Amino acid sequence: MFRTKRSVLVRRLWKSRAPGCGEGAEAEARDTHPGGGTTTGGCCMGKAAKIARAAPGPPEAELKALGHSALKRLKERQLEALLQAVESRGGARTACLLLPAEPRPQALPLLLCRLFRWPDLRHSCELKRLSGCESHGKAEPELVCCNPHHLSRLCELESPPPPYSRYPMDFLKPTDPPDSVPSSTETGGTNYLAPEGLSDSQLLQETGDRSHWCVVAYWEEKTRVGRLYSVHEPSLDIFYDLPQGSGFCLGQLNSDNKSPLVQKVRTKIGYGIQLTKEVDGVWVYNRSSYPIFIKSATLDNPDSRTLLVHKVFPGFSIKAFDYEKAHSLRRPNDHEFTQQPWTGFTVQISFVKGWGQCYTRQFISSCPCWLEVIFNNR
Repeated sequence: MFRTKRSVLVRRLWKSRAPGCGEGAEAEARDTHPGGGTTTGGCCMGKAAKIARAAPGPPEAELKALGHSALKRLKERQLEALLQAVESRGGARTACLLLPAEPRPQALPLLLCRLFRWPDLRHSCELKRLSGCESHGKAEPELVCCNPHHLSRLCELESPPPPYSRYPMDFLKPTDPPDSVPSSTETGGTNYLAPEGLSDSQLLQETGDRSHWCVVAYWEEKTRVGRLYSVHEPSLDIFYDLPQGSGFCLGQLNSDNKSPLVQKVRTKIGYGIQLTKEVDGVWVYNRSSYPIFIKSATLDNPDSRTLLVHKVFPGFSIKAFDYEKAHSLRRPNDHEFTQQPWTGFTVQISFVKGWGQCYTRQFISSCPCWLEVIFNNR
């Protein structure tokens, strides 16, 4: 008649597991074209995402048996933390779920990721730990974190890239005066503004200032909304609405754009993305429920004269920028790098709607909501 607290937690966890066939996640990940159609594949989708859609997941009975066995190993406090992470879909900041490493230390994290996030997941090599996890970067840990929302799936790239047209930068207009670009802090989920600092042009071309590693600009179609956000911490959350969010809150920015599509896409940004500077480069993790689209000079063949727009599904991570590759692209006689020195050190990210060959929008300036991340060239 009376359930124990532990049994209630396990029951709630089991109700929160991912759909066995993965159809729920797939439906959320579809991108709608402006013409009304949807893209369930497309030339701009990563190989890992294509495999995930095509491959059937493990049998439900097998997952159920293994899952119940795994949950029995957790204490009540650990079950509570796991439930908070699962029910908030990673929106709440939860502690690491540390358990002794087995002969196969990635077996339990892989199982919990299958249970609560991706039933079609096959191997631990498809996963990447987020930078805030205690197990991040540890090759042979004594304890391994099993929190499924401390991991993401790796997005593999397409090759070769399809034709792509660059767009001119001079028709884009900022909404703020060019002489007021303050720095900002990551406090309370709001972009708090400090006293005025560098101008746009100074901030983009300043190579000696090591106080920030990048600045972020938020755009709605051809108009920049808000001021440049300078990033000092290794990791930054950029979001519209996040239960326990601190970072660059797009929902707090004042926008004059009354387009129904822009307003709709803004609300779909949700948990947004996590931008992290790591040893091997800058990673972008899609925390939202919809795809994001990324263009970066370091994602493609350095000898190619075209750039591919990559589609990144919810829960996936991609190394969006590689400093070593970016510096190798800087050729002294390259007109583009001499006239626009930030081009090779810029990543563009659109939310929900894509652009390029696969879509009716040819330029990112036609996307409802997008970001420009400008890296400190040093």
